[in-house]
Amino acid sequence: MAALDALVAAGMPAHDLSHDMNHVRRVASWCARLAPELGVDVERAAAAGLCHDLVQTAKEGPARATGGVQSALRADALLAAAGFEADERAAITGAIATCSWSAGKPPEDALGAVLQDADRLDAIGAIGIARNMACAAHIHQRTGNGALFHPSDPRGQDRPLDDRRFAADHAPLKLLRLAATMHTAGARDEAAKRHARLAAYYQDLSEEAELGAIPDGA
Repeated sequence: MAALDALVAAGMPAHDLSHDMNHVRRVASWCARLAPELGVDVERAAAAGLCHDLVQTAKEGPARATGGVQSALRADALLAAAGFEADERAAITGAIATCSWSAGKPPEDALGAVLQDADRLDAIGAIGIARNMACAAHIHQRTGNGALFHPSDPRGQDRPLDDRRFAADHAPLKLLRLAATMHTAGARDEAAKRHARLAAYYQDLSEEAELGAIPDGA
């Protein structure tokens, strides 16, 4: 696994803190932790976690949903270089191809379920909040058209939610929905705790933002 870790790290972009090497290592660790519950090989699970974000598509771009498939294609060569056999590579890349939330694909097998759970756990809770804001800053660097939250309607009560412009909108659009999608009992238990932290933060953020909003017509 050290060889694969080094191969992934060598090609990991350094400009996005929300999808950096620390993220994929955390996902790999959770994959290994959750794998025994579904009878999945721990090494295959960890390898899937390390390789699941090899290609990072722009979150505000039209290719957003293709990152998993592109990562799966690139993973095969790295897995081969790290000594994984053809059947192992097929299983791992298949799981990666169905991992992405944006693609909307259900996992095809237990390994895919483990990877989805591990990746989604890292998107909620305290770590998820930090990653959300880091990702929003990264998008803003490219587009110059974003904010932490909508200045007068942070909850989106009278406007369409848009997480490509407002970081806080990502909570109701995606992050607060992830806990209900977990496949394993271990992930469900951890997700419940992280969901509570995320929900409390979003509530606090919305309240503070509303107190600081400029009244209409002021």
